[in-house]
Amino acid sequence: MPELPEVETVVRSLAPKLAGRRIVHAHFSSPLVVRQDFKELASRVRNQRIHSVSRHGKFIVLALDRGVLSIHLGMTGKLLFNRDPGPYARAVFDLDVGLLVYDDVRHFGRIEWSQQLPERAGSLGPDALAIPLADFLARLKKRNSRIKPLLLNQTFLRGLGNIYTDEALWEARIHPRAIASSLSRGRAARLHAAIVDILSAAILSKGSSISDYVDAEGNPGSFQLMHQVYGREGEACSRCRTAIRRIVVGQRGTHYCPKCQR
Repeated sequence: MPELPEVETVVRSLAPKLAGRRIVHAHFSSPLVVRQDFKELASRVRNQRIHSVSRHGKFIVLALDRGVLSIHLGMTGKLLFNRDPGPYARAVFDLDVGLLVYDDVRHFGRIEWSQQLPERAGSLGPDALAIPLADFLARLKKRNSRIKPLLLNQTFLRGLGNIYTDEALWEARIHPRAIASSLSRGRAARLHAAIVDILSAAILSKGSSISDYVDAEGNPGSFQLMHQVYGREGEACSRCRTAIRRIVVGQRGTHYCPKCQR
């Protein structure tokens, strides 16, 4: 599933193309992706101007003249600019200049119009890339859960997913089953720095393209070439040469180094 760096990359590639554009017509074809009435939604967005494109956690948010259009890419969603709609196009927005296509093989994404951010987006925790260190430390101390599932909990911190949680925990040398509240101030601060560092580096590489993800122009990211633990089960840790292990933590496949992360 696209995580914060992938969504941020899509937003950055779309923002200069969509800002100021007007939606002339919209067509929807998936009741799983669009759970509002197709005709009503098309009517709501018709002739509305797009004022800005931003990211809220893993949501892409288009601010319109009236209300916002929020888009979640789910597992296989792609938001493409000026690409011909293919067989998996679930939404097509004709603009006064250009075409915006939402493509999704598995229908796991969501497109929704609302007066303001929908509740499921508005109730998320602080952004993983922007949370101040003091706030991060205070939130950790209140939680007695394991650190890996906690970081994946979007109400605790928004934007992180399986890939970048594994990578940040490796960089910070923290075991994915460590209890959040038990982390010393130094280790917790190291984790905060690792999260910011990993996410920032991934954005510079335009995200990780492991399966379906591409940016708005159809270009893949390259951060998967720099993964230290994710997807590297059995390979040597680049720090200590110990074989990377894969375990299940909080029902999620988790990659870590048993020597570096204790």
